[in-house]
Parts: sequence; C-alpha cells; structure tokens
Amino acid sequence: MLWFNEVKDFGFITTEAGERLYVDGTGFVRGGRPQGRCAGSVVSFHVTQDGEKRRAEQAVLEPEISPRRARRHHGANRPRV
Repeated sequence: MLWFNEVKDFGFITTEAGERLYVDGTGFVRGGRPQGRCAGSVVSFHVTQDGEKRRAEQAVLEPEISPRRARRHHGANRPRV
C-alpha cells in the first residue's frame, strides 16, 4: 500500500513489479478500508482493466505478522563450573 486518503476514499497500491494502481474505497472487500497510516502495508488484490486504465479491486489488507523474538534461557549468563 502506498497511501489511502480516508476523507477522499481512494488511494494507490504498488504491485511487486512496481506498477502503481488506483484503488477506490469500494474496492476493498467487506469494507476493510485502511485506517490511519497504512504506507507499506501488505495488500492482496486483483487487477482489473477498464479501457486503458488498470486498477486494484477486491483488495484485502493482510494482517501484520510480528517477528518472533529469541527467548533467553535462564542461567545462560552463569559461568559453568
């Protein structure tokens, strides 16, 4: 997701190939429009073409997955005897 304007109800998505596509608020599935800062969010979508214009439809914001943190083992800092 490049950006989405909640007031104007549209934004732009970049494809993996670097193509910039328009997305309307109604193009999001189940009304799942982005809220707040969404730049860099992962979005799955279908590309449709109307004449020469290509746009994103059936867009879905993918949930963010937090990276797992390494666990610290108890006693890991104790010297072995």
